[in-house]
Parts: sequence; structure tokens; C-alpha cells
Amino acid sequence: MTTAPPTGTDASAQPAAPPPRSGRWAPLRPLVLRLHFYAGLLVAPFLLVAATTGLLYAGSFQAEKIVYAEQLTVPEVGDAELPISQQVAAAREAHPQGSVSAVRPAPQDDATTRVMLSGVPGIDEDHTLAVFVDPYTGKVRGALEQYGSSGALPLRTWIDEFHRDLHLGDTGRLYSELAASWLWVIAGGGLVLWFSRRRALRRVRGTGGRRRTLGLHGTIGVWAGIGFFFLSATGLTWSTYAGANIDELRTSLGHSTPSVSASVGGDHGGHGAAAAPGGTGEHGVGLDKVLASARSEGLGDPVEIVPPAEAGSAYVVKQVQREWPGKADAVAVDPGTGEVVDVLRFADHPLLAKLTRWGIDLHTGLLFGLVNQIALMLLALSLIVLIVLGYRMWWQRGRGSAFGRPIPRGAWAQVPPHILVPLMAVVAVVGYFVPLLGIPLAAFVVVDVILGEIAHRRGRRTYGTGGGTAGGTAAG
Repeated sequence: MTTAPPTGTDASAQPAAPPPRSGRWAPLRPLVLRLHFYAGLLVAPFLLVAATTGLLYAGSFQAEKIVYAEQLTVPEVGDAELPISQQVAAAREAHPQGSVSAVRPAPQDDATTRVMLSGVPGIDEDHTLAVFVDPYTGKVRGALEQYGSSGALPLRTWIDEFHRDLHLGDTGRLYSELAASWLWVIAGGGLVLWFSRRRALRRVRGTGGRRRTLGLHGTIGVWAGIGFFFLSATGLTWSTYAGANIDELRTSLGHSTPSVSASVGGDHGGHGAAAAPGGTGEHGVGLDKVLASARSEGLGDPVEIVPPAEAGSAYVVKQVQREWPGKADAVAVDPGTGEVVDVLRFADHPLLAKLTRWGIDLHTGLLFGLVNQIALMLLALSLIVLIVLGYRMWWQRGRGSAFGRPIPRGAWAQVPPHILVPLMAVVAVVGYFVPLLGIPLAAFVVVDVILGEIAHRRGRRTYGTGGGTAGGTAAG
């Protein structure tokens, strides 16, 4: 004997999933569900932009090699390279404006040398003009604007800034920090919901409708969850507000990133004058002797030579290889004698400084090269698909024309005080250190409470005029 579905329900709807097993943390599930639903609904647009621009950025490394092949490579590998001083002189002859801020000798046999010029008219203050020189012939093969320690050229720079701040400056950086602040919360909530129902053991094949969408959403989320936690954590390390708190914490623990001392004392201090506009970056013993001194300390390619910044300063030569195994040793060389006056080995960096370096390099697709970049692209695609499936589930939650039915209220009331109070304390601490998580979460709670009170009062008024059923539903 069959029974007709209750009035107001959809007879074709999928059967409800079995209730979760009762347990100590069972009361938290409705709260996690409500947070996951609303956070995903409201933050997903920011995450979608971050994932799409991140996908483009991960592919920009290989695109850069193709687009700028003429500047980055030489047409023919010669028998011997010219002294670095001659290569810099050739670059300055072609581009006499500005001053030499750094030099990167050719790291491979078929690569060009980069001579970076600062203070060039038309170049942003925090960018440099990179002049590319054939190390065998001294011919200048072009000049391009460059940004950052990874030497990003115009294509990658544009995509990088689009991903970081949508080309809106400091204001635009709030979007990416908001996305990074909430990604781990949404991913963690999704994992809790998935495993609390043992959905990881169920097959998607053979199901349909919202349950199939949910199965696909959960399966992809489980496989990509660890990657999302990583992207969130590393993205926050150089964000505006959370990043500043992380730096302060590292400093207080004595784990800030050290730097080589460029101070030169004694009679040779005067040779460390800052580079004058139009100069070649040569001071005292010159670039060739400085590079030879750095090589004697074991600094292999790729390296960057930074001329003295001011009187009494030394040359700084540092390794700039970001791929594994990384090379990040640095030395300071006295411009008057060519002697190494300070050495800083990456092996001696504090642990948190190393982890930060590796984390950023992994986040930006540098640490493991092409494999790293492909993994980032897959993570970005996974996040995009998850967001699309999430909105589809929201649509499918509705009955008839009332799509996007919200998660029922009352989740807070189901959590026992001995769990709720410590939980709120942890949330408050995390929200303080990650303000673009804490502030929106506090705003959401306030708005949710106000809307709940409004709904409750409307329900009581409706009940008082004879509409008991409607009022009870509104106040739920």
C-alpha cells in the first residue's frame, strides 16, 4: 500500500540521506552545515575570481618562456662568455637612463644576462627595466619591464597583479585575503560534513539529482581538500593584515628571515657609494672580482649581484634559484678589497623562515617547476568545479519555484555550552589574527541574530491572528 506525499512536498524528490550517527560531536554538525552553506554562498564569488586568476598565473610561467623567447635565450651558444663588466657596459650603452640596481649573469648556456635598471622614466617605482644581453657577443637582445624576486616579465606581472589585487592596488588586495581567509574554513567544513555521513564510501554512479551533485561535490572536495588548506595558509603569509600578524609572530619567536650584513667598516667604507645615474654599477674592485669572490664561497648559478646601496656598503651577491633544491645563500663583498665580509647560508635560516620560503615558492609554482604549476592548475580547476556544483546544489535544494531554500535555523542552540564556549574562544582568537575571517564572521552572526529575531516576532504576530502554521515555520 502506498501513501501519498504530504501536501507541499515534491513526490519526485530524492529520499533523504540516513541521519548521522549520534556521537559526542553530533550537535556540531548543524552548525558546521549552516556555516559551510552560507560561507560558501557568500564567499564563493571571491574564491571563483581567485581560482580563475590563479589558474592563469600557474600557466603564465610557460607562456612567458614562449612569448619572450627572443629576450630570454641566445641564438647560438658561444665558446666563452664575456666578463660580466663588459656585458653590463653593453647594456648601459643601449640604455643609459637610470642606474644599475642588480645584475643576473646568464644561468644557463643558452640564456641571456639580465641587467636591471631602476629609476628609468616610464617604469613603475617598484619595477625595474631588465636589459637582456647575449653573454657571448655583448649584443642587447631587448629590454622589458620586470617585477619581483622571481623576475616576472610583463605578461606574468599583469596576471600576478590581477590575481593579487585585480589591478586595484591595496584596496583590491582585500578580495584575495578574504578568499584565502575563508578557503580553509569552507574546505574544513565540507570535509567534516562529508565524513560525518560516511559519504566517502558511497558511489556517485547510479544516483541522480541533488544527491549526484552532492556526491561529485564531496568527492572532488575530499581529494583536493589538503591542497586548499595549503593554498589558504600560504596565501595568508604575505597578505596585508593576516600576513602582518604572521610576520609579527615569527619575529617574536626569533624566526624572521635573516639577511646578510652589507656594512663595510674601516678604510674601504668610502668605496661603497651608491650607484650614480648613468653608471655601470662598478665600484672599487668591480663586478668581475666581486663575482669571482662569491664563486669562491660556493655560490653557483643562478646568482644576482646587487651594487652597494650607499657609502659604507658592500656588494651583495645572492643565489636566486627557487626550484628544488633551492639555492638561497648570500655573501657581502667589500668593494675596496674584493674580500667576502659576511656569509649567510640558507641552511642556517630559522625553521619558520625556511617553511615560509618553501611555502611561498610552492604556492607560486616555483618550487617544483612544471609539475608544481600543473598541480596548481588542477587545484584551481577543482575549486572552480566545486563552486559551480555548490551553486547547483543550492538551486536544487528548492521545491518547485522556491529555489535556494536556506539551511534551517537553530544550529547554535543545539550545541552544548561545554562545547560552544571553548569553540567561541578559539574562533575569537583565530578571528583576531585573521581579521578578514573574524570581521565577516562577526557581521554574519549579528545579521543572522537580527533576522532571526525579526522572523520570530513576525511569527508570533501571525500566530496571534490565527496563522499558527505559517508563524511556526517562520520562527524555526
